[in-house]
Amino acid sequence: MNTAKHLIISILMIIIITTVGTVGYMIIEGWDLTDSIYMTVITLSTTGYGETHQLNEQGRIFTIFLIFFGVGLCVYVAGGLVQFIVEGEIQTIMGRRRLDKRLKRLKKHYIICGYGRIGTIVCDILKKKPFQVVVIEKNKDIIPLLEESDLPYIEGDTVNETNLLKAGIERAKGLIAALATDADNVFLVLTARQLNPKIFIMARAANNEVKSKLTAAGANIVVSPYDIGAENMAQKIIRPTVTSFLDLALTHHRKDIQMEEIPVNSSSAMANVMLKDSGIRQKYNLIIIAIKKADSTMLFNPSFDTKIKAGDTLIAVGETENLQRLEKALNPGS
Repeated sequence: MNTAKHLIISILMIIIITTVGTVGYMIIEGWDLTDSIYMTVITLSTTGYGETHQLNEQGRIFTIFLIFFGVGLCVYVAGGLVQFIVEGEIQTIMGRRRLDKRLKRLKKHYIICGYGRIGTIVCDILKKKPFQVVVIEKNKDIIPLLEESDLPYIEGDTVNETNLLKAGIERAKGLIAALATDADNVFLVLTARQLNPKIFIMARAANNEVKSKLTAAGANIVVSPYDIGAENMAQKIIRPTVTSFLDLALTHHRKDIQMEEIPVNSSSAMANVMLKDSGIRQKYNLIIIAIKKADSTMLFNPSFDTKIKAGDTLIAVGETENLQRLEKALNPGS
């Protein structure tokens, strides 16, 4: 029996036996409600202040049984309370230790600072890939949501260096600054860049005026949710078919149409092989719509004689299962 159920049963038993004792004294002794409750309470608690009124023989027998059950009930309730308190503390301590161990094992993960509307969506999408994610959140009201999501998290101020170090910023691949205010995001980016000069940082900006400050602070990419939302709304009017296709390809609503970017490892058998000889179209039934070269130049609609090289990133469209097969072929052993 779990401790919560134990505690509920204990409370119900106290109410029932107190009611039985009160009614019993009222019927057997003919006392009023106040005297009956008082006698029941001091009997069950074994306080022993003395009888409210002189008891008759039936009243004494009833009191003996009431004491017998009362002592047993007190032991049961006390055990339940101790168990509830001790187990709750132990679970909290053990849960925190398990969480700390998970944090120490994280490598090449992403730190999400702020678990508001934007942070929640980012976490949900990254988990599906899956990417390793850790959240830093100071709002105590949001912590229960993080516990339900089973995400590793740190409760505390996101601009605190100690919390960033605890989140493994020195081992992290990226950080997303999704705090409520631009000022907090600027300070967070400055702090994160100092702690890890090589980390990838994406920052949220509510005002366009702050974008340059976030970039100067060290953000690699600055995103304005309002600008993106407005652009998306306009494109749905101008290019409804194109945006519908992209919505399908960039989400997980359908498995037959997905768009994915896949890096090419030097150990892949496809490295230094032309597209026409790679078998990507024949074996995997995928379309390569672009190749991002190692120098970040983008080659759209590559020709059949384009050579795939280590360090390239292929942008492919097709079914999820085929994309996963291609990813294994381009990154064997990963």
